[in-house]
Amino acid sequence: MRWTADQVLALAPDSTSRKAGSKLGAAGPWSGTGSSPEGAVWGLCEGGGGASYRTVVDTAGGAGPAYECSCPSRKSPCKHALGLLLLWSGGEGAPPAGRAPDWAERWLAGRGRTAEERAAGRAGSASGPADPEGARRRAERRAERITAGATELEERLADLLRSGLATAERSGHGLWEETAARMVDAQAPGLAARVRELGSVPASGPGWPARLLEECALLHLLDRGWLHRERLPDGLAATVRARVGLPSSPVGPPVRDHWLVLAQYDTPDQKLTTRRIWLYGTESGRTALLLSYGAAGRAPELTLPVGLALDAELTAHAGAGQRRASLGEQFAPPAPTDTRPAGVTTTEAAARYGEALVHDPWQESVPVTLAAVVPTPAGDSWQLADAEGDTALPFTPAAASRPGLWRLVALSGGAPVRVFGECGHRGFTPLTAWPAGEGAAVRLC
Repeated sequence: MRWTADQVLALAPDSTSRKAGSKLGAAGPWSGTGSSPEGAVWGLCEGGGGASYRTVVDTAGGAGPAYECSCPSRKSPCKHALGLLLLWSGGEGAPPAGRAPDWAERWLAGRGRTAEERAAGRAGSASGPADPEGARRRAERRAERITAGATELEERLADLLRSGLATAERSGHGLWEETAARMVDAQAPGLAARVRELGSVPASGPGWPARLLEECALLHLLDRGWLHRERLPDGLAATVRARVGLPSSPVGPPVRDHWLVLAQYDTPDQKLTTRRIWLYGTESGRTALLLSYGAAGRAPELTLPVGLALDAELTAHAGAGQRRASLGEQFAPPAPTDTRPAGVTTTEAAARYGEALVHDPWQESVPVTLAAVVPTPAGDSWQLADAEGDTALPFTPAAASRPGLWRLVALSGGAPVRVFGECGHRGFTPLTAWPAGEGAAVRLC
């Protein structure tokens, strides 16, 4: 089943790639195009100086679509891959069925071998580490370092409260960077990230002392949770370990479902790019989060088109209230679907966030689908108001300044829309929307 142009463009890593790929979505610059029943598409795209770029896409990859192009771009997918997929998604002029050329066949064969190796690796990891005693000793040594770091952090928080929050403004950001570096040395990246956030709170605007005190309290709670983790229920203890920065692993049996791709967005920093993909099980009703990472300046490998559904297995990670999962076997390539996630009111969305904090007090937000809301102005910002009620959720400050806001307003036109996003203490961040009646998902991020 062919994808729509909107679903193809949802794969673009940025607006520049989206615009450039759209220009290559016609047959003009392409030659030697073809496709296979298994979901592979290939072709030669005319470039500058008479050169041609070899481009091949595997739409049925076990970890989502995969791309290969001889162009020098570091973006994934590049504009040539996007253009080829746009050509494939159109009816007239789409690449005909045929046999892949040697250069495309070699890459596709390599993809197949990689998938087999990954499957073998998953089978091996399921049976446990090769040296369980060595793994246990390494885990114990890391736990000891984290405990030392958490103890030191408790002392620094106590010193801050004894000397008064006003000293945090005079000390500047350097104090927090030094403390964060100590947490990195202690192999507690989760603690380090929260400490760095403290450095941006002082002098951040009216009310910053109260916000700093709130963040210090959450950090203190996480510290105490780690230092007394043996007293916690198993689920909460797993959540504390994940929040401190220990890697989590899939547990329990895999769940097979048709998973609707709700949203996909990247969060870059100096060291890596984190990609978050939200999925909704059309049969189970579960919402799951896939995480993938790429080196700084490079897009993560895993990418799934928003609005499509894939028949696959997911395995949940340990932790109370955690939605993270790992993608397992994929039984068919992502395909179009008319299914939409079940929705709730804005009041119910806020209540869900409150309930989630019971299991994980450090959650910034929870995934929620609002059934029927209308974007309306609210002073200097915007909000999503219930179509049949008198309650609303404000947009987060960041969401109110994104171009996606205007796409949402245009999609609504004053009529109710269904919106998926993240609801938290700062407000609601819309990620994807569906118009009233029939219509494909519209990506807002």
